[in-house]
Amino acid sequence: MSVRKSSEIETIPGNEGTKIKQYFHPHNTLNGISYSLAQFTLEVGKKSLLHKIKSSEIYYILEGDAVLRVNKESHQLKKDDSFYVPPMSEQCIENMGLINLRFLCIVEPAWKPEDEIILE
Repeated sequence: MSVRKSSEIETIPGNEGTKIKQYFHPHNTLNGISYSLAQFTLEVGKKSLLHKIKSSEIYYILEGDAVLRVNKESHQLKKDDSFYVPPMSEQCIENMGLINLRFLCIVEPAWKPEDEIILE
């Protein structure tokens, strides 16, 4: 069993412009999971760089308002909304609210730096 406390997880900068807390990933979980789960924060008025990743992703909005662009389609998301992003989709997310945007991202198979391609 693994317990991951937010207060004990280091925040790291994401390649695409976000702040990330990696909760579960095969490298830090003893039970051999194949996915990763991370919390992202995006400041007011900011947007992530256009990128794509070889894995599928599920975004879950914890707080804030966002526009998620996937393959040139825009989707408005707010607290408690979720969205599936297919593998190799061009994507970026923009904070459209007045507070920091916080969201969870589940990546299957687990995120690896070499699987992410920054497009801008």
